[in-house]
This record gives sequence, C-alpha cells and structure tokens, in this order.
Amino acid sequence: MAGDNPSPPDAAGHRARLRQRLLNGGAEALADYEVLEYLLFAARSRGDTKPTAKALLRRFGSLAGVLNADPTTLSQVQGMGEVSAAALKIVAVAARRMARNEVQQQPVLGSWQALLDYLHIDMAHLTVERVRILYLNAQNRLILDHHVGDGSVDEAAIHPREVIRKALDIGATALIIVHNHPSGSPQPSHADIQITNHIAEAGRLLGVTVHDHVIVGREGHVSLRAKGLV
Repeated sequence: MAGDNPSPPDAAGHRARLRQRLLNGGAEALADYEVLEYLLFAARSRGDTKPTAKALLRRFGSLAGVLNADPTTLSQVQGMGEVSAAALKIVAVAARRMARNEVQQQPVLGSWQALLDYLHIDMAHLTVERVRILYLNAQNRLILDHHVGDGSVDEAAIHPREVIRKALDIGATALIIVHNHPSGSPQPSHADIQITNHIAEAGRLLGVTVHDHVIVGREGHVSLRAKGLV
C-alpha cells in the first residue's frame, strides 16, 4: 500500500506489546496516538504506524477529531490511504451505533445523558451545520431521528409546519430539535431561539410538544429548555 513505512527491527514485538497493554490494562492503557497506531494495524500488516498516528493527531487536534474527520481529508495525511481511512472510520460508525442504541432502549427524557453523549459523538465535530428533529412517542421513546438538512437554522431551512406535519404523519406526540455549531461554541443565536418558538407554537395548536432544542458544539452543549428559552 502506498504510504507504508519500512518496518523497524522490532516492529512485531512493538505490536505485541501494544496488544498486551490493550488487553490487560483497561481503557487508559494506551495513549491516543497508540490507539491510532493499533487501529492502523488493521490496514497495514507490516510497517511502523506511529509516525502516521502522530501526524494525524497534529493535523486534527485530538483522537475524536481524527475519528470524525472526512475520509478524503484523512487520506491526505502522509502515510494514509483509502484502506487506512476506512479502518479509522469504522470505529466512528461503531461508536455512533452503540450510543444510538443506548438512546433507543429507554425513554429519552429519563436517559438525558445518554442522549447528550449520542449527539456529541454524532455531531460535535461536523464541519457543516446540521439540523435534526428527534420525534418521540407518548412514552417519550425515540421513533424517528430525522435529518432535516444542512445549513443555518432559520425558516428558510426548517419550516415549522412541515416539522409538525411530520410528527402527525408518524404518530409522534413530542419532539426535540437538535443542531450543531461548527464554530465550537454551542451558545444559541437569535435565529435559534426564534425558530424554536415558532415550532413550539405550531405544535401547541396540534398537540405536539417541543421538549427542547439542544445545540451541540466541540465546547459542549446548550439546552434552550434549561436556559428558559422554550
């Protein structure tokens, strides 16, 4: 594979030592660059993956940044290629599915931290602004995680009547609005507050409750309900 590094004399021994530390040492046994090293072993049967792992961390800033990076951008890092990018992306896919499963197994309002964990894993590192509506049934269980679209949150991108009509079509009695701020700061804008109030008003007329609007960013999250804005 293009970009592979020549094997150092003790490459096999190094891989074996990492494997033993992983299996015997628990969650914190490996440093972030060593986690990436180990993931890249799946793409390279031989060779030293440490330089590539460290280059990835320099480029993307953190382990989460690497795992959430676009595959094309990953492939631009020296030592990376399509197979290596896929080896990293499958981890992000698995993490999202595990987090989503935690949300689906119990009422959302009773497992709020699981929801926040899922949203952070799924959206905090996106480079575009994405709007989603989480539709809930009468037991507050998630029945649909609907991707409304990408772009700024305003009525040109998200139509209150359409949001509520979707709820009625699928039998939802409540919803949670979610979007991310690629800037990193989750603080709400005037448009965020305005669209939330318009959707809540439309929902009240037809018996659909807007529980919250959660904004996610790399720096954390903000609940408009907690701030008294819903």
